[in-house]
Amino acid sequence: MKIFKVNDTMSSTVRKNIFRKILIVDWKGEKYMIIDTHLHIGGEAVGFEMNEQMVVEAMEKYQIAYGLVSNADAAEMTHQQVLLPDSMQNTQEDCLKRVLHFAKKYPNKIGACVWVKPYLQGVTKELEQLIADNLDLIYAIKLHPFHSNVAPTDERVLPYLSLAEKYGLAVVSHTGGCEAASPKHLYEAAKLFPKVPFVMVHMGLGTDNREAVDLLGKADNLYGDTTWVPMATTIEVIRRYGSERMLFGSDAPIDGVDTYFCNPKGERSIYQDYFHVLKDKMSKEAYENLMYKNAMRIFKIKELF
Repeated sequence: MKIFKVNDTMSSTVRKNIFRKILIVDWKGEKYMIIDTHLHIGGEAVGFEMNEQMVVEAMEKYQIAYGLVSNADAAEMTHQQVLLPDSMQNTQEDCLKRVLHFAKKYPNKIGACVWVKPYLQGVTKELEQLIADNLDLIYAIKLHPFHSNVAPTDERVLPYLSLAEKYGLAVVSHTGGCEAASPKHLYEAAKLFPKVPFVMVHMGLGTDNREAVDLLGKADNLYGDTTWVPMATTIEVIRRYGSERMLFGSDAPIDGVDTYFCNPKGERSIYQDYFHVLKDKMSKEAYENLMYKNAMRIFKIKELF
């Protein structure tokens, strides 16, 4: 992967072209990338309005270099964990095809995550073939134990984890909101598959993150992400375990194109802390690891440009 630093020896045209492509984070006078490991399209059945144009617009507006996208149309349950009617269900294969189409259209900007349906489907030959045929675009298996109401250690999920191991993919999983989505279950899954990186998205959404932070110290292949996680939690993780255990993620564009800036009520986004405050509270190396280098390593992102 090529990392560009903008410097005064470049012509204005070259600098302008680079700025079009790369997220610019001004870290004490230097420019670096951001990779957002948690972006979405779809989700109308569960009340979200997220589409490809919104993702691209948000990334360009807030200068996100690269993003990993999953399709929330694969949700199986409502927010009340009631099974969606058949008319509102989409196959995991069709959902993946939409993300792959998006990634093929923007190969230097978008990578795909495979949102799976363990409650209704399970691993299918078609799904595995889609993964095998598109390993240049796919980076992770996406679990959503809340919208499937199936824990990562459930026997219905284990074949997906084996698939991740077989094809060298990471596993990213929502945590928080119900027993099935408890961080402890993802930790237990990580122990079962020590060669697979597991990302604990949200670090236990709706909690004080204490359980999730403690669990990071018990499995070397378990990582956290910043999606709706307070900056103080991220600082504590880095203090306790070093800067290689957290990834930047946002859920964008769940609150619209301006998710990185504010919510629909105009209230300041937590991500403004990550963009403008956090860099003054840690070393340059730690900040780079959090904002893009860990993502490159864990997801094996080889080349963007």
